Amino acid sequence: MKYASRLFTSALFALVLSLVSWVNAPAAHAVYAPELLPSEPTAVIDMGNVLTSVQEQQLSSKLTDFEDETGWKVRVLTQFDQTPGRAVKDFWGLNDKSVLMVADSRGGNILNFNVGDAVYPLLPRVFWVELQTRYGNQFFVRDNGEDQAILSAIDAIQTCLRGGGCAVVPGLPHEQWVLTLVCAIAGGVIFGFAGHPRKPDQIFAWQWALIFSPLWAMLFIAFGLGPVLTRTSEWLPIFRNIAGFCGGALIAYLIPVRSGPVAPPAES
Repeated sequence: MKYASRLFTSALFALVLSLVSWVNAPAAHAVYAPELLPSEPTAVIDMGNVLTSVQEQQLSSKLTDFEDETGWKVRVLTQFDQTPGRAVKDFWGLNDKSVLMVADSRGGNILNFNVGDAVYPLLPRVFWVELQTRYGNQFFVRDNGEDQAILSAIDAIQTCLRGGGCAVVPGLPHEQWVLTLVCAIAGGVIFGFAGHPRKPDQIFAWQWALIFSPLWAMLFIAFGLGPVLTRTSEWLPIFRNIAGFCGGALIAYLIPVRSGPVAPPAES
């Protein structure tokens, strides 16, 4: 009883402390520091020193040329301990056809996006969530670096805007493909077990396979093939997932399953 009381008191104290910290924390959206902005026009402001000077110049030229070509304004701001805040909106003239990427390494995910209303019909909200989680997560940043996270995300944005829009982020990472392969194999295993003959003259129990079709079809089609077909046009991962489904179904079908009670051993 004493332990439960102490646990409740500690939890209550932690909650009050977090609320006080949240109330007293300065609002990030209220920051307005135009004195931190460069004097010359540029499409990239690297206050976090994430990019090399060559990368910064190349990316700035790339974004400027992209705006002249398509009319879409894409801008990049990196920050760490200082931020110009809302001043970048006036500096860059951000509007409904603008995309602002903010890279801040102080959080768990370094990428954040401020997207204009005219962009959402081409790149829906699910696109931005996937883009953030794919390239801004700590594992990608640890293996590839913050600069590659920014450059890869920019390439995906430009590819989709230039191509007329994307429902999902193009490209199929190896980890995501492995997950789709596992789902395809699992769907095949369920299909194979469901089709086990239940009568002496039966070869395949199609009725049971159809009964379990919502389960194996969801694993194979929705999670096994769907993410692959929407993210890449390569035939190899598609072939592998189909082969995984067929292999899992065949192995599960060939595994013997006892259909009746086991007979007791004969007495000697």
